[in-house]
Amino acid sequence: MILKSPPLLGFCAYSGTGKTTLLTQLIPVLKEHGLKIGLVKHAHHGFDTDLPGKDSYKLRKAGACEMLVASAKRWALVHESQERTGDPVLEELLPHLSLEELDLVLVEGFKHESLPKIELHRPSLGKPYLFPNVPGIIALATDLAPREDIEIPVLDLNKIDEIAEFIMGKYTGRQTSYT
Repeated sequence: MILKSPPLLGFCAYSGTGKTTLLTQLIPVLKEHGLKIGLVKHAHHGFDTDLPGKDSYKLRKAGACEMLVASAKRWALVHESQERTGDPVLEELLPHLSLEELDLVLVEGFKHESLPKIELHRPSLGKPYLFPNVPGIIALATDLAPREDIEIPVLDLNKIDEIAEFIMGKYTGRQTSYT
């Protein structure tokens, strides 16, 4: 059996630029166009998906290496990783998604991974561009006109439909002004 492997598209930026905000606006637009979207998000610190006092939390804290909680509407798998010195890599994480059911996997963070990325940049934050120092950046989404030497497509960070059109043109084969 050959598994379908959906394309990956990363979103990279400095913390506080609005990656999650953009994605929460972008995903519904892509979904309206019939795309099934998966998402992998990098977390810089430890996190919990369940709450103290809940049975799932108690079972995981009791020592379960993996804990899957399921209901009629959704399921979630919590896997306790061994202590590691570096961040997880996408190659380890992607097999846990139902890739055969997805049209596109969006990746928040993981800026040093080898995949195409859109850089989000807000000049008001006073940070330098990641492009061209971070590999794989294929477009820049910004809220002000960028430097003149930017040689990749520039998208308006505040125009979600424009960003969605760019993505659909690049990854779905649909004709757009970017194809």
